[in-house]
Amino acid sequence: MARIAQIVSTARYLPERRITNAELTARFAALGNPTVIEKFEAASGITQRFHAPDDWVTSDIAVPAAREALKRAGRRPEDVDLIVVGSDSPDYITPDTSVVVQHKIGAKNAGTFDVGCACASFPACIAIASGLIAANAGLKTVLVIGVYMMHRLADANDPVSFFYGDGAGAAVLESGALQGFVGAAFAADGSYASYWGIFAGGTFEPASAEAVKAGRTQVRMVKNYPPEVNHDGWPRLFARLAAENGFTADDVDQLILTQVRKGSIELVAQRVGVPFEKCHTIMEKYGYTGSACIAMALDDAIELGKIKRGDLVVMIGSGVGYNMAASAVRMTF
Repeated sequence: MARIAQIVSTARYLPERRITNAELTARFAALGNPTVIEKFEAASGITQRFHAPDDWVTSDIAVPAAREALKRAGRRPEDVDLIVVGSDSPDYITPDTSVVVQHKIGAKNAGTFDVGCACASFPACIAIASGLIAANAGLKTVLVIGVYMMHRLADANDPVSFFYGDGAGAAVLESGALQGFVGAAFAADGSYASYWGIFAGGTFEPASAEAVKAGRTQVRMVKNYPPEVNHDGWPRLFARLAAENGFTADDVDQLILTQVRKGSIELVAQRVGVPFEKCHTIMEKYGYTGSACIAMALDDAIELGKIKRGDLVVMIGSGVGYNMAASAVRMTF
């Protein structure tokens, strides 16, 4: 019998400290840039974001989402066979954040690894976990987590810090008789690798006092991505995913895209033929939660009744690099 991965539960975690646009406006007005936040809000739809306590690390945000997803699935940490964490704001360069999460939740029987697909990590994690479940009869319960804490790696006086909100989303995957995972598609363009990132601290430029002083160990947007990177890239990936897996835009019950600009989602929805009403958004209330945003939007939509058992959900993420990943799943719970 074929082993088909199914999502059996989801959860999300949002820290308590709310950072409003009014608070940021006051900060940047004092720095001589009084209108930048207003402009970013108009372009993105983001009105607030949430930050974890200053003594927390990325794994601390992942843990509550992981525990809640396991609770909803009726599973204990000891039942988990594998933990896959997607993030581009990890606890360390090495070791992986997933192994820290494993220890913190007590998943003593689980193997772990991280997926570094930037803000496209969650759809990539779903695809990877589903493939491993299909190919390994001994792999019964997989915990997938998307988590983001980029604000800790940013300069608070950089206007782009407007976007960064902390958060985590998690899903428990197991094999079942019903079709859950449908398919995946990937794309990338490394010519944009120098546009946005943290460019010191790795082998390209090891961390040094000079790099820290110059801000190169913090996240920086060096150049703006051309709008067509997403506006054309997301529709192309959607079309390929649909064609390769035998569905059309009319079959899609919910299309969840990277949650950074509401206007981009509206435009792409129109281009692929999915009504915007079927494109759930969370950036307006959570900010841009990067590697976690699609996982959080998925759980939020389920909680609001926008996604139900039997629905076809397409998730398309994009992130620095330039990386893109898409997964389609049929909901079975």
